[in-house]
Amino acid sequence: MKKLNLRDIKKAKGQKLQVLTCYDFQMAQLFNETDLDMILVGDSVGNVVLGYETTVEVTLTEMEIFGKAVRRGAPDKFLIVDLPFGSYSTVTQGVHSATKLFQATRCEAIKLEGAFPYQLKLIERLTQTGIPVMGHIGLTPQSVHQLGGYFTHGKTEDDGERLLREARALQAAGCFSIVLEMVEEGVATRITEELKIPTIGIGAGRKTDGQVLVINDLLKMGARTPPKFCPPIADHYQERKNLITQYLIDQRK
Repeated sequence: MKKLNLRDIKKAKGQKLQVLTCYDFQMAQLFNETDLDMILVGDSVGNVVLGYETTVEVTLTEMEIFGKAVRRGAPDKFLIVDLPFGSYSTVTQGVHSATKLFQATRCEAIKLEGAFPYQLKLIERLTQTGIPVMGHIGLTPQSVHQLGGYFTHGKTEDDGERLLREARALQAAGCFSIVLEMVEEGVATRITEELKIPTIGIGAGRKTDGQVLVINDLLKMGARTPPKFCPPIADHYQERKNLITQYLIDQRK
């Protein structure tokens, strides 16, 4: 499968793009041999790999390290890397951080959360300088403390209208795609139908233009129970535990 470019992704509106997260070289190698459309190196690496309580603790340096590892493993995939918390609190800081991450990881795009006025200005600046940006609204994990926890967004008419306004603004600012996380399905469907750019859902129903899931949840690679919107297709945690347990038993014989 040929590596997608920005034009391909924009043309794929309505074609069910498939995106998975990846944090390491070996998994990236595996992804590189599949028909997966895009890889996201999410700041969820903090929760999943580094054992942080939230993504707020993830640093720009850590995103560089994991982003470069995935790039080395998957040179033939369109790669998106998250800008972490605190690395784009101002437009100037955001331009510096995004440029550094973009160059260091050799990714094809950067993703950032939110649609406040300064973030929209940042997106405009980045796209003008040649850095493609994926937006992210709904549940924005970097704002979990300010939001008051993890929950579905868009349940009220006012909140749904707010999300629609944010999606329009992100498109106007230059985003090539938008992640809709934990957005009420009807609202996510409306946003998807109105926008000209692809929407990528996570816990936002099946009417978006694509889906993104955390590979560690999909394969249940950890001890924790995956979120309800991601029923695992395997239980690698238990399988590996069983294999290691049997290995230890065999070694004692």
